Amino acid sequence: MALFLMLIGAALALAAMWAKTRYWSFYGQGPDDYTFGDEFDIRQVFDGPLICDGIIYGPMGRVVSRFTSEFEGSWDGNTGVLREVFHYDSGNVQERAWHLDVNADGQIIATADDVVGAGRGYKSGNAVVLNYKIKLSDTAGGYVLQACDWMYLMPNGTIMNRNQFRKFGIKVAELVATIRPVDRVTS
Repeated sequence: MALFLMLIGAALALAAMWAKTRYWSFYGQGPDDYTFGDEFDIRQVFDGPLICDGIIYGPMGRVVSRFTSEFEGSWDGNTGVLREVFHYDSGNVQERAWHLDVNADGQIIATADDVVGAGRGYKSGNAVVLNYKIKLSDTAGGYVLQACDWMYLMPNGTIMNRNQFRKFGIKVAELVATIRPVDRVTS
């Protein structure tokens, strides 16, 4: 009987952890949560030069890396390219070019050289979410991580970015960054 109660308790604990993750945490967000505020049109917001500052937290919540980056977005109708150059505090430099397609219903298809397959996302009100699998460089282990990338448009045009990376469903890293047009950067 004690073993049965212990198994029931373990099952309930696992179910509670799953429900918390699914409904009351970062992954519990949905498009209906952000139908208010300024419209986040990535074709306008990610057009031209932008600058980004961010940090990456490891699995224990400690900062493991800091970075600055320059972005340059260009669009031809609903198809765009967002070029990124990251400068990490370690001295490493990383480049990426996102190729983006925006459908009339707000769905986004995104590809990049280090993305496995295509990322899929959508915009709703003042937020954009993009889910994709990213392959880390060989120097970073070469692992493929599941990324859930939320971007929130602030009233002043700055974008707050929060991205969680998971392996086997376990959070292994989190990125928090601000992105803003270069003309808004003050010296």
